[in-house]
Amino acid sequence: MKEAIDLLVERLDGLVPQAALVLGSGLGVLAGEVEDAVRIPYADLQGFPASGVTGHAGEVVAGRFGGKPVLMLAGRAHYYEHGDAAVMRPVIETLAGIGVTRLILTNAAGSLDPEMLPGSVMLVTDHINFSGSNPLFGEPTDRRFVGLTEAYDAGLRAVIERAAEAVDIHLHKGVYMWFSGPSFETPAEIRMARIMGADAVGMSTVPEVILARFYGLKVAACSVITNLAAGMTGAELSHQETKDMAPLGGARLASVLRKVFEDGMLEG
Repeated sequence: MKEAIDLLVERLDGLVPQAALVLGSGLGVLAGEVEDAVRIPYADLQGFPASGVTGHAGEVVAGRFGGKPVLMLAGRAHYYEHGDAAVMRPVIETLAGIGVTRLILTNAAGSLDPEMLPGSVMLVTDHINFSGSNPLFGEPTDRRFVGLTEAYDAGLRAVIERAAEAVDIHLHKGVYMWFSGPSFETPAEIRMARIMGADAVGMSTVPEVILARFYGLKVAACSVITNLAAGMTGAELSHQETKDMAPLGGARLASVLRKVFEDGMLEG
């Protein structure tokens, strides 16, 4: 990833962001709020994957957010697009290579809790990998045995909780279960997920968490709830529903993330 790292360092022109955000569905608006923004399409960065999902721009946006240095990834590639759980490995490796130490991931998810309605925001406290895959398949070194007991950093979670309280946004907390997608889950799978302890389901984030921990980054993740999961309402699910509902919860999560950066909560 040396070429991608060198290009980013050159284009950042002395800016050294220690925090990065991956912007999932509904959060793309934040990329437009970056001051003195440097925008680099993924296509210009060797190894960075193209995303074929509508609503995912596919560019790095770096600059200042809330007055603090930041690097935002506007869009991600998904396992279901490429059949490769490690599709985001070049991206995470590059972040580590330029000195990023903290990564906040966002995603759109379906709720298994009838009280966590569309438009809600959930802070991920843990995950269940139900995909049957792992981004470290094929890693030849013993570093592949990554511990995930503290996958979601307690300190970063506390920062996000404080910011949510400060801006009066109710923050649900729960376990995110990763399904491979791209088809939505069945009602039977959702009943199983609930029994296994999941609070939300989605098709991303978990591979990125594993990769980030592999490279030594501290991680936090938040889900924007776009729908109640399969079988909970009797209605069929659709990606259009995700796109329509993501901005509602996205606006709430955006308020929380602005507060995190404005108050310098990630510093130190």
